[in-house]
Amino acid sequence: MIQSFISGLYEFHFMQNALVTAVVIGIISGVVGCFIILRGMSLMGDAISHAVLPGVALSYILGINFFIGAIIFGLLASVIITYIKGNSQIKGDTAIGITFSSFLALGVILINVAKSSTDLFHILFGNILAVQDIDKWITIGVSIVVLLAIILFRKELLLTSFDPLMARALGMRVNFYHYLLMVLLTLVAVTAMQSVGTILIVAMLITPAATAYLFSNSLYKMMALSAFLGAFSSVLGLFLGYTFNVAAGSSIVLTSAFIFLISFFISPKQKFIKRKVKINE
Repeated sequence: MIQSFISGLYEFHFMQNALVTAVVIGIISGVVGCFIILRGMSLMGDAISHAVLPGVALSYILGINFFIGAIIFGLLASVIITYIKGNSQIKGDTAIGITFSSFLALGVILINVAKSSTDLFHILFGNILAVQDIDKWITIGVSIVVLLAIILFRKELLLTSFDPLMARALGMRVNFYHYLLMVLLTLVAVTAMQSVGTILIVAMLITPAATAYLFSNSLYKMMALSAFLGAFSSVLGLFLGYTFNVAAGSSIVLTSAFIFLISFFISPKQKFIKRKVKINE
């Protein structure tokens, strides 16, 4: 099976595109996911990943690159959610639920207007094997921009994630870094549509980061491990999808979830092994 997969990488250009794109998305999703985990914004990641759907559909109708529409609607959703949270008594999860469901419904209507579900179906559920050269290079370019932004503002993002009150007292623009993270999250969500689709993007953002959190005591170690796990899950999931002729995007997500399940029981933070030893004694 492994030999067949390796042969496919040598013979087929679409497999090469799929491998490169999957690894890049795995890395960037893992890194950004760490900040999402630390800030308790998992629902925000889910909301934005679904909010890009109407942007993709509208781009398809207008005949423009779907990155444009997806980014616009993703940012619009984050602005709306943040505004509702900051200017009303409504809690964050409620604002996310309202925005998420509204944008998703709008996306479904626009899909019906488009009257062509082929490409949009791939956007919903992903089709990593259909990635074109232009999509691969856009993904690489966007990922580089996201990584550079994180490296440039790593200290500010770190402090505003762990202690926003202290950051505000030190004169940091907490809202600016919040919106910066929302921009990065939107960019990652748009690129991840290539591999797992809008339905499963949140899994790529959360699962590797959550697994890395179980083994890390510092943000930088967590990001490095999360990036590795994201890339490893992407490669292994692509291998399973290609070998057994199943959806590669779903295979990537399930692989990542399986790694988390194992880590949940063997992680030193969980102390399951120590508890088991004490019980046996």
